Amino acid sequence: MGLMQLRKFWFKLTHWESWHYRTKYIPIAPVWLWYCIKARSFWFFTASNPTITFGGFEGEGKEEIYKQLPKSSFPDCIFISPETNFSIVEELVNNHEFSYPFIVKPNVGMMGFMFRKITSPEELKRYHEHITIDYLIQKLIDLPLEVSVFYYRHPGSNTGIVSGFLLKEPPLVIGDGVSTLCQLIQMNPDLKYSTESMEIRHQSRLDLVLPKGEKYILSFASNRSQGGKLTNLHHEIDEKLLAVFDRISNHSGQLYYGRYDIKCASIDSLKNGEDFSILEYNGAGAGIQHIYGNGLSLRQACATILCHWKMLYQISVYNHKVNKVPYWEYKKGKEFLNTALVNLKALHKLDVEFTDF
Repeated sequence: MGLMQLRKFWFKLTHWESWHYRTKYIPIAPVWLWYCIKARSFWFFTASNPTITFGGFEGEGKEEIYKQLPKSSFPDCIFISPETNFSIVEELVNNHEFSYPFIVKPNVGMMGFMFRKITSPEELKRYHEHITIDYLIQKLIDLPLEVSVFYYRHPGSNTGIVSGFLLKEPPLVIGDGVSTLCQLIQMNPDLKYSTESMEIRHQSRLDLVLPKGEKYILSFASNRSQGGKLTNLHHEIDEKLLAVFDRISNHSGQLYYGRYDIKCASIDSLKNGEDFSILEYNGAGAGIQHIYGNGLSLRQACATILCHWKMLYQISVYNHKVNKVPYWEYKKGKEFLNTALVNLKALHKLDVEFTDF
C-alpha cells in the first residue's frame, strides 16, 4: 500500500462521516432487532406511513408521494415509462408546456442516482434511451435555497416535531485558470468524502482547465452521496417552521415520519409558508442527515439515530394497535425489499455509466 493510499485509508477509518451510509448502523443494530421482536414483525415500520408503499422505507415511488401533498406544494411533473416512444415523450413535454432546462429523475430512486438537469432535446433523448426504469420529467424550480426538514408526529396528535433542519448545496468547484478539474476536486475540502466518485463521474473532463472564477457544478443533486454540502440550521427551528410542516403533514393525515427536501426563496419565506416547493418526501427509510455537518462524534450521531428509531417504533405500533394498520407479512416484505435493493444497485450502475451531464 502506497503512502497516498495509506493516508486515504487512515482518513476514512478515523472519519465516520466517510463510511458507507449503512456502516454506522452496525453498533446499534441490536436496538433495531429488539424493536422487531417487541412488535413481532421484521417490517413494523410499514405501519409508520400507512399510505406509502413499505412505509417509505425503500422502493416507494415519487408519484404516490406527490398525490399526498397539497397540489401547489411540489413541481409540475410528467411520469414516463422507458418503453414509451421518444416522439411521444417530446409531445408530452410540449403539451405540458415544459421549457428547457428541466429535471429528470427515477420515479423510484435514491441518493440522487440518475438525477440530471436536461438542457436540450438531444440530452433528453440520450437519457430516455439509457434509463431502464420509470422516470419523471420535472420543472426546474428556480429558487436559491435547498433545505432538508426532518419531521415526525405521533398519530394521536396534530402537532409534531421538526428534529432536523439543513441547508443543502450542490457540489461545485471554482476555476483558477491553472488547475485541472481533477486538481480542483482534490483540493476542495467540501468534497473530501466524495473525491473518488466525483472523479469517476467526470472522468472525461478531468484534464479540463476552468477559467478563473468560473463555477463548475459537479452534480445538480445536493445529496450528500453526490458530494453535496450540508450546513446545520438547527438554530432556525421555531414554532413558525413547525406550523408549516404540521399543515403539510396533516394534509392527507397519513404522513407521520420522514424528511422533506425543499427549494425555497429564503428561510423566512419558508416559515411564512410562501415561495417554496417540495422536491421529495422520504418516509421510514429517510436518512437522518442532520447528524452530518455539525461536528458530532460517532457516539452522538448514533444517539440521534436511536432517538428517531424510537419515535418510528412508537408511531408504527400506535398505528398498528389503535388505527388497525397491518404490518406487512414477512414474505411480502422480503420479496419487496429484495426487488428494491436490486433496483438500487442497477440504478447506481446506470448512474456511473451515464457520465455525460
